[in-house]
Amino acid sequence: MKNWIKKGLIYKPDGNIEWSKTHAQVPVADITKDGNAIKVYFSTRDNHHRSRPGYVILDIDNPKKILDISEKPILELGELGTFDDCGVMPSWIADTNGDKYLYYIGWNVRNTIPYHNAVGLAISKDGGDTFQKFSNGPLWDRNYLEPHYSGTSCVLQIDGLWHNWYLSCTEWKIMNGRSEPRYHIKYAHSIDGINWVREGRIAIDYKDNNEAGIVKASVIKEKGSYKMWYSYRNFDNYRENTANSYKIGFATSKDGINWSREDENAGIFVDKNGWDSIMMAYPHVIKVKNKLLMFYNGNGFGQSGFGYAELDDE
Repeated sequence: MKNWIKKGLIYKPDGNIEWSKTHAQVPVADITKDGNAIKVYFSTRDNHHRSRPGYVILDIDNPKKILDISEKPILELGELGTFDDCGVMPSWIADTNGDKYLYYIGWNVRNTIPYHNAVGLAISKDGGDTFQKFSNGPLWDRNYLEPHYSGTSCVLQIDGLWHNWYLSCTEWKIMNGRSEPRYHIKYAHSIDGINWVREGRIAIDYKDNNEAGIVKASVIKEKGSYKMWYSYRNFDNYRENTANSYKIGFATSKDGINWSREDENAGIFVDKNGWDSIMMAYPHVIKVKNKLLMFYNGNGFGQSGFGYAELDDE
C-alpha cells in the first residue's frame, strides 16, 4: 500500500460557540451538492459533555481552507428517555434516490457503565442543508446476538444491496478501577438502508487478547476489491500512552465480508509532536477529484480537532 502524505490540522473548536466548546470528533466527509466543496460533519461537545453534530465546509482544492462553519447543530438531542438524549454523533453519510442518509450514534449515560450507544438515522431531502431524524428510536440496538452496544457505521450501496461495517461491543472490563469497553467491526446488510440483517458476522476481529478497540471502518471498492481503513487500540492506558492508543489500520477483501488485516500497510503513523502525536483515530476516506483523502482525529479522541492526509499517487 502507498503512503499517506499528512496535510495537517484543519479545524478545532475555539470554545466561543455555546453548543460547541470542545472536540471535532469522528469527521464524516461529503461532497456538497454543487460539487465545489467538501462538507465535513463531526461531533462536538458543550460544557455538559453532550454531543451534537456540526460541520465545516472546505475548499475542494485546498481542504485546509475553511469556507463556512455551522452556526447551529444539524440535529438536536433526543427526547428525554430516548436512545440519543445525551448525544448525537455522525458516523457515515450515503446518497440514495436524491436523499442523504446520515447514520449516527445515539448516546445515553448509564449507571453500571459510563455510556450506552445505538445506531440512528437522519435523512436530508435538500442535499444536506437540513436533516430530520427518521425516528425517535434507533435503527438497531443490542439484541440476543449482540448484548452490549453498536456504534460507528460505514455504509455502501453495491449492486442493489446495502452493506454496513459497524462497531460491535463484545464486553466491558474493569481496568484500573474503570469500566472499559471492548469492540470490533461486524458486517450487516440491507435492501433499503433501514431494515438491517445482523447475523453476528465478524469483519475485523481482535488480533490478540490485549487489543480492545477496533472502530470507524471506512471502505472503498476499487477494481473489484475492497479496502478498509479503521482505528485500533489496546485495553490498558490507551488515552495517554502512544504505544497502546489508537492507530490507523488497514485491511483488504475480495467480497467485502471476509477480510485480511494488513495494518503494516496502512501507510500513516502518529507524529513525534503535535496534534496527532499520541493517537490517530476515526478515519474517513473519500475520493476527491481522483485523489483519495483521509480525514481523521488526533489526540484526545477529537479534542485536538481533525485534519487530513492525501494518498501519495507517485
